[in-house]
Order: sequence, then structure tokens, then C-alpha cells
Amino acid sequence: MPHADPLTQHAADYSASAGGQGALTGLPQRAGVGLKPQHFREVLAARPDIGFFEVHAENYMVDGGPFHHFLTRIREHYPLSLHGVGLSIGGVEPLDEVHLVRLAALMARYQPASFSEHLAWSSHGGTFFNDLLPLPYDRASLNRICDHVDRVQERLQRRMLLENPSTYVEFEASTLSETAFLREVLRRTGCGLLLDVNNVYVSCTNHGQDARAYLRELPLSAVGEVHLAGFARDQDGAGAPLLIDSHGSPVDEAVWALYAEVIAAAGAVPTLLERDNDVPALATLLAEAGRAERVMAAQPHRTDCGNYSDNFPGRA
Repeated sequence: MPHADPLTQHAADYSASAGGQGALTGLPQRAGVGLKPQHFREVLAARPDIGFFEVHAENYMVDGGPFHHFLTRIREHYPLSLHGVGLSIGGVEPLDEVHLVRLAALMARYQPASFSEHLAWSSHGGTFFNDLLPLPYDRASLNRICDHVDRVQERLQRRMLLENPSTYVEFEASTLSETAFLREVLRRTGCGLLLDVNNVYVSCTNHGQDARAYLRELPLSAVGEVHLAGFARDQDGAGAPLLIDSHGSPVDEAVWALYAEVIAAAGAVPTLLERDNDVPALATLLAEAGRAERVMAAQPHRTDCGNYSDNFPGRA
């Protein structure tokens, strides 16, 4: 069966089913933060002015318990973005159908405004690796990932967003650039793009590439959500600078600058501030989200579609 081609029709269908709040998701064009257990009670007591919360799907794949108790109450007041980390979209084996069943049940329970996963793999031969691992960008990988994305969207009956990865190695077997690979997955499956600006900066720095040139090669019309996070500085075996996507520090100023250029080109897009390690006080996360909202406030909300090559500063 041929893969779906008309990206704009997928966008129109999903926008209608999501209530039309955003071009690709039902999330408001505001900033959100990751919902952490240490903040559950404060969120319910203070009801902060935040656009949405995001949770990792795999943390909620049980029937009950305190996580569900609090998320059910918080979901009554805020839109929810569900972010998967365990589907192993890039794996060489078929998707785990049991995992998909659990994911579908979670979606039915909370009706999230957005669902996303990673361009990476994390399991093989029945073993799960607690990491998001890279893959070669070749035709075999492309066909496999398109099949996997098609299966997820068919099973969940909704459009998903696929996140660009942070990487530390490149494969000699790759015959496509990462941006060309992503463009083709988006075109063939009709899925949307979760644009992680920190991942762009980390990967491009690690591989000696131009982050702004990378962004110019992505389709603006497919970006349904943006992620911002912090990184750690290290060095490789040869002593060259190496950035680690740690999610354990504030967003770096270089990433903020890149984000401002993305929003100037794209208009306001739902934006998540990620912090998964060394999680600070809720007020600190809300302050970072407020900075993202100020960047978005300086630009109009997105009402049309285009390409970074048309709109991104520094077009070649």
C-alpha cells in the first residue's frame, strides 16, 4: 500500500479533529512545561498560568496509583501533551503491539492534544535500552520508519509528531542528510514534526555543522510543537567539544537565540520547556516558560504554512 502523500490534507483533518486551536495539534500557541511528581500538589493548589503540561507516556502505563490520581485532576484544568520514549520507532524489528495497546488506552483515558515520539530506537531482541539511540539515514531505515509511523497513526487514529534527535555519532552508511530523511518521512506518512531546537544545536555543534542551515532545510508547515532544553558540555576522546542533551540545566543563550529566529520565521508555535534532571522549583520552570511566551508574543500566531528556506533568516 502506498504511503500517504498530501501533507496539507493530513494537517487539515487533524486540525479539525483537534478543535482547530493549532495547525497540527490541539495545543494552544503558548509555552508549557513538563509535569513532574514533585510539583503535582503545587500545580493543583496554585493553578499557574501555563499553556499546557507534558508527560512521558511510559510513566503512566499502569491502571492506577498516585500518578494517575494527580494527572486526572490536573488534566481537568490544562491541555496535555503526551510524549513517548519507548516505541522504538527507529528499531529494525516490528513495533511492540502490546506497547501500542497500552498507549492507545492512555490516549483514550486523557485525550491529549498532542502525541509525539522520537526518531530513534531503544529496544532490540526483547531487550530495552534506557536511551534514545541513533540510526543510519539510508533507504532501508527510511522505509522501515515510514512503516512504523504509519502503524502508530493507524492504531492511534491520530497524527503524531516525530522529534528530531540529538546525536553524537554519524554513520558512514547514511546516504541522506538528517533533514532530507525527516522531510521524506513527513511527506510519505503525513506525520508532523516536533522541532527540538536544543537537539538541533547539540547535534550540529557535535558534527561541525551550521544549525541555521539545518533549520533552513526543514518544512515549516510540519512543525506542530517546539522543545527547548539545556545541555551539558563535555569533550570527546580527541579533546573536541561535545555537547550532551542532558535536560538538566536552563536553556542556553545560544539555543534561545536560535529559538527566537525559529519563531520569527514560523510564528507562535506551542513550545515546551523540558527539565528531566536536577528539576528545580516550579517557579523556575514557569519563568523559563514565560521567556518563551515573550518571544512568541513578539510574533503573530501562525495562520499559514511555508518553508524555512522561504522564511528563515540567512537564506542562501
